[in-house]
Amino acid sequence: MSIVLRGITWNHTRGFVPMAATSQRFAELNPGVDIRWEKRSLQEFADAPIEKLVEQYDLLVIDHPWAGYAARSKVLLPLNEYMNGDYLQDQAAHSVGVSHKSYEFDGSQTALAIDAAAPVASWREDVLKREGEAVPKDWDSLLRLARKNMVAFPAIAIDSLMNFYALCLAHGEEPFRSDEIVVSAEIGQAALDSLRELAACCRSDIFGMNPIAVYEAMSRTDEIGYCPFAYGYSNYAREGYSSKTLSFGDVVSFGAVGPLRTTLGGTGLAVSAFCSHKEEAVRYAQFAASPEVQRTLYTMSGGQPGHRGAWTDEETNRICGRYFAGTLPALDRAYMRPRYNGYLHFQDHAGDDVREYMMRGGNAGRILERLNELYRESLIISKEKQA
Repeated sequence: MSIVLRGITWNHTRGFVPMAATSQRFAELNPGVDIRWEKRSLQEFADAPIEKLVEQYDLLVIDHPWAGYAARSKVLLPLNEYMNGDYLQDQAAHSVGVSHKSYEFDGSQTALAIDAAAPVASWREDVLKREGEAVPKDWDSLLRLARKNMVAFPAIAIDSLMNFYALCLAHGEEPFRSDEIVVSAEIGQAALDSLRELAACCRSDIFGMNPIAVYEAMSRTDEIGYCPFAYGYSNYAREGYSSKTLSFGDVVSFGAVGPLRTTLGGTGLAVSAFCSHKEEAVRYAQFAASPEVQRTLYTMSGGQPGHRGAWTDEETNRICGRYFAGTLPALDRAYMRPRYNGYLHFQDHAGDDVREYMMRGGNAGRILERLNELYRESLIISKEKQA
């Protein structure tokens, strides 16, 4: 009788197809093991609690802010106790930015970084050329291009929050350095105002767009010439994936601080602690995250790999219009958001307030105090769960 492992990932070519492809090949190399993947929407991927999923699925593609909860609750296998030390050292040594580290919490490696991402810039070469414009290099030239109605970026709640972190860093302060406030009032207001100024120059429908929606609009129409920051999708840089191919690269500079530091994303492959066939599940995870598979089968199947060797490989860059080489600097300096057990309470709600200010303005002080309230609530939740 075959061993059946069930997996859950997210519903996009980048999220599903490489998991299906690597599982198929793993099954061919390991007769008697059958891995079946299901999909959930991008919003469900961000919101659905893993404490429910671990009881239904053996393999889970997760976001790194879950690392704190997973380490505390023990619902995911600590992979450092199940995998060879040399293998994990290779994963750490060849991480894209801090992707590998983002899944480690309190000594537990909760997942392997199979996918790396951060907000990067994208553009339509032909649209910019048509309008006699160049790719913006700094914030001022970005605003100038936006005033010509040629710029869009994702501004749903979660993306607005991630961009708020980036603009806090750009104005000179890292968020969450205190146990009382997210960021100082001065820096917080400056970050909010910078985002609002940019958003006010853009089409209003960005407030309903996630990164995929922006890329679809850019590739299907000839209206948007440039996106300053959205979680990158190498698929849209590949010939034949969409009607118009996009170009990708590093983000704009901001004043004297240099290029923006955007907020780390990506996904990790985890194994449920409730899995009945842990050995087989761990072996598949090692296979999918291995350097050779990441560079070849995983990437060629539409994946956006987490192993650095795939990002610097000439062939992967050839098929993706040098997406990986062009955006790697942004990922290497990306900011890793908090992962403590309770942080997700803040993330689930704070973006609504940032987005509201970007849309309508108002009292920035009240917005920041609301963020501080949510932050303190999240820390209380963290302490309660540790008790």
